[in-house]
Amino acid sequence: MGIHQAANQLEQTKIDLKPRIGLLIIGIILIGANLRAPLTSVGPLVTSIRDNLGISNTLSGSLTTLPLLAFALLSPFAPKLARRFGMELTLFISLILLTVGIGIRSIGGVTTLFLGTILIGLAIAIGNVLLPSLIKHNFARNIGLMTGIYAVSMNLCGATASGISIPISSLSGLGWAGALGCWGILSLITVFFWMPQLKKPFKSDKDEQTAQKVKNINLWRSGLAWQITLFMGLQSFIFYTVITWMPEILEQKGLNADEAGWMLSIMQLAVIPITFIVPILAGRLQSQRLLVVPPVIFLFVGIFGILYGSTQLIPVYMILIGVGVGTIFSLSMMFFSLRTQSTHEATELSGMAQSFGYLLAAVGPVLFGGLHDITHSWTIPLLMLILVSALIFIVGMRAGKNEYVTTH
Repeated sequence: MGIHQAANQLEQTKIDLKPRIGLLIIGIILIGANLRAPLTSVGPLVTSIRDNLGISNTLSGSLTTLPLLAFALLSPFAPKLARRFGMELTLFISLILLTVGIGIRSIGGVTTLFLGTILIGLAIAIGNVLLPSLIKHNFARNIGLMTGIYAVSMNLCGATASGISIPISSLSGLGWAGALGCWGILSLITVFFWMPQLKKPFKSDKDEQTAQKVKNINLWRSGLAWQITLFMGLQSFIFYTVITWMPEILEQKGLNADEAGWMLSIMQLAVIPITFIVPILAGRLQSQRLLVVPPVIFLFVGIFGILYGSTQLIPVYMILIGVGVGTIFSLSMMFFSLRTQSTHEATELSGMAQSFGYLLAAVGPVLFGGLHDITHSWTIPLLMLILVSALIFIVGMRAGKNEYVTTH
C-alpha cells in the first residue's frame, strides 16, 4: 500500500510540475525581453532628451555608459544575493526595481532621468547574471535550447525598442518620457508572471551538495574563468563601440543619417537567428572550438569591409559584424553553463565575466573615440577592433576546450 501511495504521490508531483514549468518558461522569456529594451529604447531619443532638458552632449551620452557601469559594479554581487535570498526571489526583487527605475526615469526631470537609469542598470545586471544559471538549474538537459529562446527574446525586444521609440514618442502628449515609460508595462507584466516561482523554488540535490564547496572557490584565480571572462568582455567591447560610433562612420562614408541608422538595425536583426541556433549547436558539442572560428572571420571581413570596401556592400559588412558578435555572445552565455559543474559555479562565473566584460564595454567607445580624436581618422580605431577580434580568437580557443573552471 505504501508503494502505491508513493507512486501516486510521485505521479501527482509530475502533473503539478507541468504548469509550473510552463510558467517558468514564460517567465524566462519575459525576463529576457526586459534585459535590453529599457536600454536600447534610449538611443533614438537622445537628441529629444538633450534638447528638452537642456543638457550637454556629454551628459546625454552618459545615459548609455551609466547602465554598463552599473552592470560592472553589481554583477560580482549578484551570486551572493542569490545565495542569500534565493535565485527566484532575487530576480523578483530585480524586476520590481526595474519597474520603479523605469517609472522614475520617465518623470521628466534631469535628476530623475539619471537616478532611474542607474536603478534600471542595477536591476538588469542581476537578470544578466542569474538567468544563465537559472536555466542550468532548471533545464540541465536543454541548456542550449532555453539559452537560445531567452537570447532571441532579449535581442528581438531590444531591436524592436530601438525601432518604435520615435513613433511612440510622436503620439499625442507622450514625448520621450512616455516612450521610455511604456516599457514599465512590460516589466510589470513580468512581475506578475514571475510570482508563482516564489511559492516553491525548484531544488537540485547536486547543487545543495556543492553549495558550500562553491562558496570557497575563487574563480578569479582560475585561468579558464579568465579566458571566458575576456571572451565575453572583448565581445562587449566591440558591440558597444560599434553601436556608439558606426552611424557616424557610415555618414562619413556617404550614407545619410537615416540610412546609417538602418544599417545599425540590420546588424542587430542579424543577431536574432544566430542567438537561437548557436546555443543549440554548442550544447550538442563537447568542444566548442570550431564555433569560435567563423565569428572571428566574420568580424575580420566586416570591419575590413567598412574600412576599405565598397559602399554598396555596407549592408553585407554590417550583417557579418552582427553575426560575429551575436555568435560570440551566445557562446559566452553557454560557457557559463558548459564550463561549470553546478548552478552556483555558473552564477559565480556569470557574475565575474559580466562584471569585467561590461567594464570593458564602457571603456570601448571612449577609447575608440579618443583614438579618432588623436589620429583624425577612423583607420586606427577600426584596426584596433581587428586586434580585439584576434584576441577573441586566442581566448576563445581556450574557452571552447572541454573542461571545467574548477579543474587545475
